[in-house]
Amino acid sequence: MAELTYYAYKGVGHRNLEQFSYNQAVRVGDRIECAGQGGWDPSTGVINTEINAQIDQAFTNVDLCLKDAGGKGWEQVFRVTSYHIPLNEEALGAVVRNLKCWMPNHKPIWTVLGVSRLGMDDMRVEIEVVAHDPQGK
Repeated sequence: MAELTYYAYKGVGHRNLEQFSYNQAVRVGDRIECAGQGGWDPSTGVINTEINAQIDQAFTNVDLCLKDAGGKGWEQVFRVTSYHIPLNEEALGAVVRNLKCWMPNHKPIWTVLGVSRLGMDDMRVEIEVVAHDPQGK
């Protein structure tokens, strides 16, 4: 099995590592897998309750998480899973808008789930990704 290297970005990443005992990303060979990223401010943890702003911030946090783990960001993502409260047209539209913005040159695979609860009270979205990042290339 490939060696595992874990990452927790400054701010919320370090706080969650200390408080909840989990990292934000793991590198497994040429893959970076990110834990679900919510729409929190990465410095303060404050969550904007407006769904479009929350989804926009979750995408920004995914980019931060990937880059903190040594990746290049969304351009290397090939798998996306999004979890929503509620799963409606507004939320789906915001995710599609962000997918097109962050990945204009390719289309990942994407699984969408409606759920009844996420990790924090004000969270309405959580996004997990897997990226292919050949080290040193």
